Amino acid sequence: MTCLSGWLLIMGACESLKKETRQVFTEDNVAVEEAREVEIIYSDSAMVRVRVTGPVLYNHVDRENPRQEFPLGVQIQFMAPDLSVRSTLTAKTAVRRQEKGEIIARDSVVMLTAKGERLETEELIWDEKTAKVYTEKFVKVTKPGEIIYGYGLEADQDFTYWKILVPKGRIKVDQLNNVIQ
Repeated sequence: MTCLSGWLLIMGACESLKKETRQVFTEDNVAVEEAREVEIIYSDSAMVRVRVTGPVLYNHVDRENPRQEFPLGVQIQFMAPDLSVRSTLTAKTAVRRQEKGEIIARDSVVMLTAKGERLETEELIWDEKTAKVYTEKFVKVTKPGEIIYGYGLEADQDFTYWKILVPKGRIKVDQLNNVIQ
């Protein structure tokens, strides 16, 4: 009988050792991944086209609403083939929706071009697939010698072509004559 109880004690001790717990995280368990000093490079045919940077990135891996958030600001540089910066977009926050292929920049959005043009708005959407930026919000475009206000804007991502959908503001008279001809 003593042998049998000693055997049961040993077996009980072995059983308690086997019951270690391991926690396995799946995609459903992890709500948000965090990254710091983020840099995302978009290239086409091994040529850098766009560079997105931000101090913090939250990657939400939610199945129904996957997204990447830049809560502390974002900078998007649109590059020329020689790697010079054609335009730069900055904002206090941004959300990237991978399934839609767009980045929605919000709060104090500013886009500067190499030609000295400046776009200011509260929201600007960059469509990664079409290489366009657009908004329906109020915009202010400052060019050397003129300021144009309006609502809604469509533009190439490097701001070489742009139009304000409902413009208001002052335009130089010599430019107006060129438009009429």
